[in-house]
Amino acid sequence: MLMRTDPFRELDRMTQQRVGPGTWSKPSVMPMDAYREGDEYVVAFDVPDVTADAIDIDVERNMLTVKAERRPTAKADNVKMELSERPLGVFSRQIMLADTLDTERIQADYEAGVLTLRIPIAERAKPRKVSISAGSGRKEISG
Repeated sequence: MLMRTDPFRELDRMTQQRVGPGTWSKPSVMPMDAYREGDEYVVAFDVPDVTADAIDIDVERNMLTVKAERRPTAKADNVKMELSERPLGVFSRQIMLADTLDTERIQADYEAGVLTLRIPIAERAKPRKVSISAGSGRKEISG
């Protein structure tokens, strides 16, 4: 039987073994997308195969921190692992939020391995019209 080898896959595997899984003190990077949609910012994090209770979201001042932990699945005693390429451990991402965002009203949804945060723009940061009041005629200076 012929086997194809990919030297880069082997290099990735060896690097992952050497670096090891992320820990709470030294988490691995979590990929994300960020964009503006109307009057809110949307940030989407890839956290596949993570349960919702293993995700932690904190906001302190303007620093948003998202941490997630992918735990090993329980296997029966008679299971022998042949290949394991999916990383386990802790993944994290920190984002500095602008003062123009309303951190009190962040909404978080988790579906199909994607954590989506919706952060509304604060009312004080939205453009608004300023009305001009006209004076009532001429004023005389007396003195």
